[in-house]
Amino acid sequence: MLGSLFSRQRLPFFGQLLAALIAGVFTTLTASPFELWWLGPVAAGLVYAGVHTLTPAQAALKGWCYGVGLFASGTSWVYVAIHDFGYTGVPLAVFLTTLFVTILALFFAATLWVYRRFTTPRLAFLSFAGVWVLGEVLRTYLFTGFPWLLLGSSHVDSPLAGWAPVGGVYLLSLLVALSGALLAELLLCRRVWTLAPLAAIWLAPLALPAQWTQPKSDTPTRVALLQGNLSQLTKWTPEGQRQAANTYAGLTRRVADNVDLIIWPETALPMAERDARAVLGRVQSNLAPGTALMTGIVQRNKAGQYFNSVVGAGNVEGRYQKEHLVPFGEYLPLESVLRGAISFFDLPMSTFASGEADQAPMQAAGIALGNAICYEIIYPQLVAERARHSGALITVSNDTWFGKSIGPHQHLQMARLRALENGRYVLRATSNGITAIINPQGGIEQQAPQFETATLTGEFYAMEGLTPFTRLGSWPAWLLAGVLVLPGLVRARKKTA
Repeated sequence: MLGSLFSRQRLPFFGQLLAALIAGVFTTLTASPFELWWLGPVAAGLVYAGVHTLTPAQAALKGWCYGVGLFASGTSWVYVAIHDFGYTGVPLAVFLTTLFVTILALFFAATLWVYRRFTTPRLAFLSFAGVWVLGEVLRTYLFTGFPWLLLGSSHVDSPLAGWAPVGGVYLLSLLVALSGALLAELLLCRRVWTLAPLAAIWLAPLALPAQWTQPKSDTPTRVALLQGNLSQLTKWTPEGQRQAANTYAGLTRRVADNVDLIIWPETALPMAERDARAVLGRVQSNLAPGTALMTGIVQRNKAGQYFNSVVGAGNVEGRYQKEHLVPFGEYLPLESVLRGAISFFDLPMSTFASGEADQAPMQAAGIALGNAICYEIIYPQLVAERARHSGALITVSNDTWFGKSIGPHQHLQMARLRALENGRYVLRATSNGITAIINPQGGIEQQAPQFETATLTGEFYAMEGLTPFTRLGSWPAWLLAGVLVLPGLVRARKKTA
């Protein structure tokens, strides 16, 4: 039996906890900037191995250890944001970061508890992969969600990449988790038959279409992405506002005669739109007829609500207001209790309102452009909805909050996966990096140097056609995950009947 093969003597409980902790670190290493994607199945296999010998409570502790290893290593940039830019002392920043990590790790504790409580070793490799993905879905949406470092996110360059336009990141996670479980079955139980499904998972993408979408025309659009590299600490001061206006106006003058579209990053001008109209008016007057300018900016409505927005000047129609806000960064849960308690909770512009759902794409340079501001690009379902009605995708971001951590590299990798999933160019303009033009295969065509003032000029095509993922979204992968859990659940019910 599988349970006896994964015996306590071969895999002691403490050894399983240590293996889970290491597996969490391995998962971080699969992501950028390390990109050791092949460690993904190894990490999943380490979590799977021996878990069937544990009680549900022990399995939950193993899952929690995996989560601690993952988030302590993979989201260490949270400390940078809290300490360096949140005006918080070292002890409190360490405490808040630790709290963040330990709470997020509970998602994996819940996942493995459910796995051991409601499934049996019968076809365990299927149930394991299914429950893993359902846990990722829960993490994506519960309490506004945090789909950072999903297991499949790092496979934009792996042999599995061809599955992304079919089922998105959740299908990738499912296949990586299943590969890890099958690998454990092969190595620990010597089940040679597992080689057949493993080969099918990793070789099938060779038979899938290399490109699901195509350019609408043979004429590319010339674009310039501007990166001001301004200090976050002084950005919202009067001097910082003047510096931002002068910097972006000067960068725009350099490229205005050679491009069709110019994109400034998130809150490029650290002021409300009504205060920035004079600056934007002067910049627009120097643009060639037909040249479009888009910029991230703060808007305020008549009711006094602030919105993190993208607006245009010149040949631009429409505007976009950020729909999915960052908790504690753009809005404060339990504001009446937390506001004023810690300096981090009083950051500039931390009281945004959410934009409406189903906003129409903006029209610029004759192209329908779907927007995803900063954090929104990590939500695959949201981006697919924007791509469905757009020829290209734009994401403006202020990654200055990450400092010199691995955060910007992870953020860029998830933007690359959104491009691959939807067969669309992604134009990514950031404050200090990593600014890039990403093609529909998820490859970086051009990239600006990080931590430098820069202009990135290049070309992109408006695309037409829909990938299966853009058309259907994540539902097929979620449904498949649920189906894979069923064999174990059926056996469990019969056993308790």
